[in-house]
Amino acid sequence: GDAEVYRIGVDVGGTFTDLVAVDAEGLVVIAKSASTPEDPSIGVMDGMGLLAAELGTDARSLLAATDLIVHGTTVATNALLERKGAKVGMLTTEGHRDLIEMREGLKDDRYNLRMPPPVPLVPRARRIGVSERMRFDGKVATPLDRRSLEAAIARLKQMGVNSVAVCYLHSYANASHERATRRALERLLPDVYVSLSSEVLPQIKEYERFGTTVVNAYVGPALATYLGRLAERLKAGGYAREVLIMQSHGGVAGIADSVRLAAGAVLSGPAGGIAGSRHAARLLSHGDFITFDMGGTSTDIALLQDGEPQLTGDKTVGPSKVALPAIDIHTLGAGGGSIAYVDAGGILHVGPESAGAVPGPACYGRGGVAATVTDANVVLGFLDPANFLGGRARLNAPAAERAVATVAKRLGTSAVAAAEGIQRVVNTNMAEGIRLVSVRRGADPRRFALLAFGGAAGLHVTEVARMLEINRVVVPRVAAVLSAWGMLTTDLRHELVLTHVGDAQKVGGARLRKLFADMEAEGRRRLGTDFTGRVRVRRAVDMRYGEQTFEITVPLEDVNVDAADLMDRVVERFHRRHEELYTYSAPGQDVVLVNARVAVIGELPGLPAERPAAAAGDAQPKSRRVYIGRWLEVPVYDIERVRAGLEVKGPAILESSTTTVVLRENEHATVTPLGWLDIIVGVRS
Repeated sequence: GDAEVYRIGVDVGGTFTDLVAVDAEGLVVIAKSASTPEDPSIGVMDGMGLLAAELGTDARSLLAATDLIVHGTTVATNALLERKGAKVGMLTTEGHRDLIEMREGLKDDRYNLRMPPPVPLVPRARRIGVSERMRFDGKVATPLDRRSLEAAIARLKQMGVNSVAVCYLHSYANASHERATRRALERLLPDVYVSLSSEVLPQIKEYERFGTTVVNAYVGPALATYLGRLAERLKAGGYAREVLIMQSHGGVAGIADSVRLAAGAVLSGPAGGIAGSRHAARLLSHGDFITFDMGGTSTDIALLQDGEPQLTGDKTVGPSKVALPAIDIHTLGAGGGSIAYVDAGGILHVGPESAGAVPGPACYGRGGVAATVTDANVVLGFLDPANFLGGRARLNAPAAERAVATVAKRLGTSAVAAAEGIQRVVNTNMAEGIRLVSVRRGADPRRFALLAFGGAAGLHVTEVARMLEINRVVVPRVAAVLSAWGMLTTDLRHELVLTHVGDAQKVGGARLRKLFADMEAEGRRRLGTDFTGRVRVRRAVDMRYGEQTFEITVPLEDVNVDAADLMDRVVERFHRRHEELYTYSAPGQDVVLVNARVAVIGELPGLPAERPAAAAGDAQPKSRRVYIGRWLEVPVYDIERVRAGLEVKGPAILESSTTTVVLRENEHATVTPLGWLDIIVGVRS
């Protein structure tokens, strides 16, 4: 009918663009289109057409009947990882232009004397000192010299920069020099993207602040171009409402806010998967999951404890530091498109290089010739060449055989043994990544269940679980597009931080209360007057003991901000948190308050309860020959048609048009009432 109202989630990955539409009744419809890296908005519009076809309509009618689109994008991530960002110029306090190159004094590999330093995003020639100096307390030591500033801008203009990062010392205490610089830039370089450190990250520690501001300036123009183009195409296609963009911290924000704080979208894509995982944890009422999101290019791993992910202010993406609050997601270069090769010593490696969407794995028939993980899965019989993407794309099995055979020849084995080797190597890499993420946090992976999603996860997940001695794996029905689905379950969120360094007792409760109130007001202002939903406010502080050089974040969820003894309560909470993290605390010592943090969250209406698609009884399973240690004839079930309560014992295959799940021996799956797979991984006898 015409009264249908849809919400659409869109996740643009390196290989596929995933779309999910949910109607008011809770019916979930999914589509996958090929990503178009040169202009991702084309793939998004193709996907809208496919989604509309699934619903028996056309893209224009679908967009007219949609009241919200939430979008996760890897544009900022890829610009950073592939070093394809803007030509950035940096203006900084005279004498401090090498700060971003000196970094923090520690090398990534500290005993490697030959390790070259990472190449900064802004070369030295484009980092220019300006005569000005602010003191730590916000008093002006050297006024901003107009002549020096205009000369610096003239040099940047001559070099043809299209983005400028303004990073002055102590601008978190007083931003007036940075703001005056922006006004000068708007006058003299009107078409340039400008990023002020006092807006991107108004907090103490200049390396983090400068580094994050430079990343913001580096990815901002690409994100602005892309989101502008997307908004235009959607508008031309008949969509009149807001597009919300997934942020690294797990919330969403409008296009204008996202472009201004572009570095906040660096983990935009994977954050949608975490939002989906949180929703999944609620639906399953089970809170301890390791999320395992395996796509065509990479695998993202995160830890959910009691249904919540960890936020960190200390992410490095490639060699760049991004100190904005972000979900702690670990990304490995392992996906379906990861390329297998044999090195000079005859050792088999898989990844991190990926065949991506173009040219893609050999079996896609788009010109790829290298053997990838997907090709190995075809050789082993795990993927049905005729049923890929619901038969819209046929996989070329002979091409996969040829690609894997070249690897086999280098190894001196058969193609099947080489394919099995590729599987084993990629699974070991992923298991190792999961072990690192969990053990580094003091968590034993065996206590967790694996939540598997992303197009390629089902082919590998039970084997990875077995390597980690994890015995439960859950595969949601929307597994192939969980990130896009998860974006529909998120809220508007603005994260604010203010530096207020001082002895906690000197700052005092009244002062902290005022800081929180000001930040909350700013967050509500950012939500906008047209937001009518419920608003939640979360507060936290970063604190340390007087002698320490690093601080820890202390959440103040259940601390009453209006309490007369507010600061005592905050300090007590800090001691407790320090004890939890490091098994000791020092109540006698001075405590320093470093930053105040406020998240202002505008709740969007929740997803209606998911309605499983009508199952057409138990369609008799087909069967297929697959190689699991030896060639076996195994039953193949259609995930879309299995009824709730069905139990499937491995070896077997469960497949849908967008994903394939392999069950090996001693594994059995139960179909839950929502049509999800709950898999128990037995111990090998």
